[in-house]
Amino acid sequence: MEFKNIETAAIRTQIERTQHLEHSAPMYLTSSYVFEDAEDMRASFSEEKERNIYSRFSNPNTSEFVDKIAAMEGAETGYAFATGMSAIFSTLAALLNSGDHVISARSVFGSTHTLFTKYFPKWKISHSYFSVDEVDKIESLIKPETKILFAESPTNPGLDILDLEKLGAIAKKHNLILIIDNCFATPYLQNPIKFGADLVVHSATKLIDGQGRVLGGVTVGRADLIREIYLFSRNTGPALSPFNAWILSKSLETLAVRLDRHCENALKVAEFLEKEPRIESVKYPFLKSHPDYEIAKRQMKQGGNVVSFIIKGGIEAGRNFIDAIKLCSLSANLGDTRSIVTHPASTTHSKLSEEERQETGIYPGLVRVSVGLEHVDDIIRDLKQALNS
Repeated sequence: MEFKNIETAAIRTQIERTQHLEHSAPMYLTSSYVFEDAEDMRASFSEEKERNIYSRFSNPNTSEFVDKIAAMEGAETGYAFATGMSAIFSTLAALLNSGDHVISARSVFGSTHTLFTKYFPKWKISHSYFSVDEVDKIESLIKPETKILFAESPTNPGLDILDLEKLGAIAKKHNLILIIDNCFATPYLQNPIKFGADLVVHSATKLIDGQGRVLGGVTVGRADLIREIYLFSRNTGPALSPFNAWILSKSLETLAVRLDRHCENALKVAEFLEKEPRIESVKYPFLKSHPDYEIAKRQMKQGGNVVSFIIKGGIEAGRNFIDAIKLCSLSANLGDTRSIVTHPASTTHSKLSEEERQETGIYPGLVRVSVGLEHVDDIIRDLKQALNS
């Protein structure tokens, strides 16, 4: 049965029941699978049969998780990974050859930037960056060897919004593979495939898990591209574990209700911060003051759970604020039930040079808040007392 609504797909997409007729899918904690006879084994390895062979290739739990994400994103199929970064690396590595060129938004996660600048050059894979406010300049960066157009939206941690419809049109015109990191939005808030993306990548560690328990990643999209990613991953081994897949599949069942509260809380936090005299600026996609507010409203259901802001007084003021936090957690993760405060310049983006941080909007006083599910009054009270310390 095909489900029209994301909330239903997240709950009712399920692997086939066993003879026990369980209501909740069981965990398949097995590394391998047995065969009926020599012919069954031969046909399975030659892929004449679609079946589980080895959990590095596929597993019922990972299949259920992938099927749910694919249904929610409107994708043909996908593959699940041990982490979000293994999803990004494997997706790019599977599709790129030596001599290929990637165009990417400059504002990407620090580890993604490191792939482009440190590791891919080893294989003669080059890249060009465009600023998030220079989408119209993308076409001038295209070379004969350009193969992939890559971007995050919203970006981490600056919360810039890229016009996915424009990116999709550029990719289609020039026959590029458009890959969107949809981690901050999740399939519930945004579906990049609707705007022309060929592949969508998630760090499932974040909002998809939602409780800070397990690591995971997933890429979904066009079947022909996923086939290449699958073959690469089958041989290189970045597969998601069955246990983590079971956790993440169950987590998807509550994604919609969790995100509704996350977004409601985050908007109230952003509105509070915008009125605080000690704050230089606040960014949240659904604040009317956001420069890309209209684009965010057009392509996102709600604004997400992350708020970023700059404290007056630079790095010292930012450090004092972090040290004064009492309720919120100090962590580099996000998307947890618990609110988390992060100083990107000294944590997630610390490996970047000062010039690179400035170029991507990672200013010394920038603070990122992953707004959790606590009562919003308590979250605001903690932020207020920290600002006043």
